[in-house]
Amino acid sequence: MSGHSKWSNIKHKKEKSDAKKGKIFTKIGREITVIVKAGGPDPESNSKLKDVITKARANNMPNENIQRCIKKASGEMGADNYEEITYEGYGPSGVAVIVETLTDNRNRTAGDVRHYFDKFGGNLGQNGCVSFMFDKKGVIIISNEDGDLSEDTVMMDALESGAEDFASLEDCFEIQTDPDSFSAVCSELEGKGYSFASAEIEMIPQTTVALTDEKDILFMGKLIEMLEDNDDVQNVYHNWEE
Repeated sequence: MSGHSKWSNIKHKKEKSDAKKGKIFTKIGREITVIVKAGGPDPESNSKLKDVITKARANNMPNENIQRCIKKASGEMGADNYEEITYEGYGPSGVAVIVETLTDNRNRTAGDVRHYFDKFGGNLGQNGCVSFMFDKKGVIIISNEDGDLSEDTVMMDALESGAEDFASLEDCFEIQTDPDSFSAVCSELEGKGYSFASAEIEMIPQTTVALTDEKDILFMGKLIEMLEDNDDVQNVYHNWEE
């Protein structure tokens, strides 16, 4: 996904209704549950938990919600059991798609995901069929809609904090990091006074695919929309050049 479309999607999501925001919080809560169960409730010793807390805050999830999810997952309030399953496949005209899910019913989730692919001109593939086309990176988006931030200053601060790459886009800056240094870079930038429009570890396509057929464009958009609206789906990555 290009940085420009990433920023457009962020603004679109932040404009959604409270019901949609609640769904985002629920999905992040599931992610916290799985990570706490696997690595414990202390973000200082559980780097994945630290990363998802950063993601939660960038999505304006209240701190009390975050702490409640951590307590529930650590056994203080009882917790649900979720399984991490990743699906890979192709959208219209061979667009590569990765779908990350957390589910308490793998049959339901597999059926839903397969249905969406079939309905909108795609097909599911074997694990590994498209993931080699993506790189895992930490991605931080800093809004500059007001134009108050200097590109040179943000770039220097990002690189000094350990970022791998920096790009100035329309109304925002995109900073990429190695996944292992993501938390450290976020902490450094927060210490310098920056707030994030988005901050999470993502799968970045090495190359992108442009669609020209109107039906393919419509179906690809519908496929992403249906997947992202499913409660079991955490993340959808693709190499469509929107």
